[in-house]
Amino acid sequence: MSEELRVESWLVSAGRPEGCGSPLNTPLVPASNFLLGSERGYARDNGTPTWEALEEILGGLEQGRSVAFSSGMAAISAVFDQLSAGARVVLPEDCYQGVSGLVAAGARKNGWSVRRLAVEDTAAWVEAAAESDLLWLESPSNPLLIVAELDVICAAPRKTGAILAVDNTFATPLHQQPLELGATFSIQSATKFIGGHSDLLAGVATTREEQRWQALRVSRELHGATPGTLEAFLAVRGVRTLALRLQRAQQNAMELAERLSRHTAVACVRYPGLAAHPTHAAARRLLKGFGPVISFDVRGDADAACRRIRLIRHATSLGGVESTMERRAAVPGQGHLPAGLIRLSVGIEDVEDLWKDLCQALA
Repeated sequence: MSEELRVESWLVSAGRPEGCGSPLNTPLVPASNFLLGSERGYARDNGTPTWEALEEILGGLEQGRSVAFSSGMAAISAVFDQLSAGARVVLPEDCYQGVSGLVAAGARKNGWSVRRLAVEDTAAWVEAAAESDLLWLESPSNPLLIVAELDVICAAPRKTGAILAVDNTFATPLHQQPLELGATFSIQSATKFIGGHSDLLAGVATTREEQRWQALRVSRELHGATPGTLEAFLAVRGVRTLALRLQRAQQNAMELAERLSRHTAVACVRYPGLAAHPTHAAARRLLKGFGPVISFDVRGDADAACRRIRLIRHATSLGGVESTMERRAAVPGQGHLPAGLIRLSVGIEDVEDLWKDLCQALA
């Protein structure tokens, strides 16, 4: 990213065609094949201008090089593809279930050993860095919103060749820069805040290491995990407004978190912006914003509360302009979570309308 531009300007200006007569916006290029004589050739191998625009924007945000994929899980799989048989893998206890399933399969097929650590146990992560092949962190975590001390963990001495990968989906590159801290990879599920409109599946992995970047591209090619042209186009269009959407949504989230913490039907609110949150100090030190996601425990029937919402949508996933919520323990593989935990992804609606909807649902 140009040092002359602030991030808000980069989001709007990067990845656009250049030259007299060029279209203002990066066009949707629905081509699987290109005439020979250039570097393109077959799109699965070399990409299209639409993918490249998305990669330029996100790579510039993190001062690295990005590779776009067909989904967040495809991007994650490409990172784990770089492990050999018998690798030692460390995961957070509060871990995305897709990653847990991927690593369980790797343990069965490739003999990976798996260790789980509490996100907030910084000393354990530092110790593990010296003896593990891959450390996988999600910060803030999903759905307990625990913030890892990434600056300390990334600075810890690592085993030679070890990978430290950070799922940066909740924070986005606007609020956290894992590569700047020393991480090997920063991963985004572009399905969420990057796209921002709940209308696409895409993922992006970014690194500053040339060899790792090439390995990501090879993995994408061999597994056919290429992003759809329409999806890449929508992700580029969505990321243009990321800064504005994040600002409004997290303002709403902060206000709702404070109000929920005083509501008689709510037993516990998990939001990094609240002083009572167990990793609030780390969030204040490391994050440029606390984000739009809140988790809270309901006293009583959480499913009934989810069924009663009107403006907020009862749906999984997150990161759209619309607010969504669900009881996470109802999702297969999430039974370890508190039974009444609701994850609320706050959108850009008027905060008073959102609060009115929550109150009538919790009544």
